[in-house]
Amino acid sequence: MTSASFTITTGLMLRRLSLLLALVALSPTAWAQTEAPPFPEYPDFQPGAVAAADQHLYSLALIDLLEVAPTAAGVPARFDGFYRIGNDYTRFYLKTEGEVEDGAGDAEAQALYSRLVGAFTEVQAGVRLETAFGDGALRARPGLAVGLEALAPYFFEAEPVLFVSYKGDVSARFTGSYDLLITQRLVLQPRVEANAALQRVEDWGVGSGLNDVELGLRLRYEIRREIAPYVGVNWRNQFGSTADLTRAAGGDASQALLVFGIRLFR
Repeated sequence: MTSASFTITTGLMLRRLSLLLALVALSPTAWAQTEAPPFPEYPDFQPGAVAAADQHLYSLALIDLLEVAPTAAGVPARFDGFYRIGNDYTRFYLKTEGEVEDGAGDAEAQALYSRLVGAFTEVQAGVRLETAFGDGALRARPGLAVGLEALAPYFFEAEPVLFVSYKGDVSARFTGSYDLLITQRLVLQPRVEANAALQRVEDWGVGSGLNDVELGLRLRYEIRREIAPYVGVNWRNQFGSTADLTRAAGGDASQALLVFGIRLFR
């Protein structure tokens, strides 16, 4: 390389280096003159902010079953629902269900403390009161209730619960249901319920072992999300000594019914 070429190349490099240094020196001034920084400023972290957001109270009242089943002997009616209030982790439930026919029937109520222990699982514990009425008489049997309320895989709702009466009688119930969306408003709900008891309690028509299994299929149309009339079929069959006690009292140990009802929530 000749000396003239070297001088030209060196001078070009020095001019480029000077231009780069000038840009670096002026860059803070240019940033300062802009209306906003290149990246947004995030608010200062506040300890406990997330926990505080979870303390908002939410409530829900749901009547899942409110139905009648016209038969030749009469028009039995049935209800099943709950009210709950609480935050994302801790809730209070008041559950109730029962059946009435010709002025006689049975009903129960549960008051439960519920705690979220998983993404889709709540542990519940509290008190339960069973009642039976008819012919001007009313009987009651208090006890304890411990169970789970869970959303199983494939959105299957499961509710196993264990009961212990004030006399130490132990029984259990499993309830499961699934909402199959045929359209955005038309929903088919299969439902299963099974009851079992450890001891025989004749006063309450309960035998030891598996007491009964109930299978239902209900098709509802949601006029609004909160109001949904439905029609369906429901089959219940009792087993063992429970069936014997029902027959001795003049009842049917097996029933298949056409039901009409409405589902409500708020």
